[in-house]
Amino acid sequence: ELYEKSRDLALYLQSMGVKPDSLVGVCMERSPEMVAALYGILQAGGAYVPLDHDYPDDRLDHMVRDSGAAVVLIQEKLRGKLAALVAADTRLIALDTQWPEIRVRVDELKAANVALEQKVTPRHLAYVIYTSGSTGRPKGVMNEHRGVVNRLLWMQDAYGLGEDDAVLQKTPFSFDVSVWEFFWPLFNGATLVMAQPEGHKDPAYLAGVIRQHHITTLHFVPSMLQVFLEHAEASQCVSLRRVVCSGEALPSALARRCAELL
Repeated sequence: ELYEKSRDLALYLQSMGVKPDSLVGVCMERSPEMVAALYGILQAGGAYVPLDHDYPDDRLDHMVRDSGAAVVLIQEKLRGKLAALVAADTRLIALDTQWPEIRVRVDELKAANVALEQKVTPRHLAYVIYTSGSTGRPKGVMNEHRGVVNRLLWMQDAYGLGEDDAVLQKTPFSFDVSVWEFFWPLFNGATLVMAQPEGHKDPAYLAGVIRQHHITTLHFVPSMLQVFLEHAEASQCVSLRRVVCSGEALPSALARRCAELL
């Protein structure tokens, strides 16, 4: 179902002019629609630009205008926020409410024997993530397919996921860690579990999700790992096999504590 939905979205986006190296904005809360959006953009040949709805308006305005995204995929409840920031000719498409009309257009294209064009090369862009702007204006960092694929193939070679694995997607998609969370499990037949919006900040919620969905693999920045391990229910998360840490220095004592507790 995910494959069919993302393929249909890709065909729809191509009919709107999206092609290799086209930048398509995504402004959504963590959801199944977000996953379909990312995969659909890539299958259309475009590159996705994460637009975190929690960012200040001036930052979002800069990112939308600087990227030149002609299409932004959204959820309906965020339309008002984005409409005030984008250019008049920028298309806002709400995947949660406009899917019926997307389907109608896709059916028309298929009836006319319009097929999905596949012209992406390893040197085309996969995504553009903006820096924090702590040293000035945020800058869009452009990442090509070859770099992302190389990273994912290395991770699979080093830490191999199988069909019995489940990866928790909890990193905001405006950070690079989210890229492997979204794509590594589905490349290899594992399960992708989406944390609820803002759930990545709540140790009790995370512990519950890990137990409920038998999460085997997830990421923590070390400071959040420390908070998580201090929670009373952390020791019950016995399904965990891999805890990936990055973003900050990882104290050896924290790594030992994690191994001992789990």
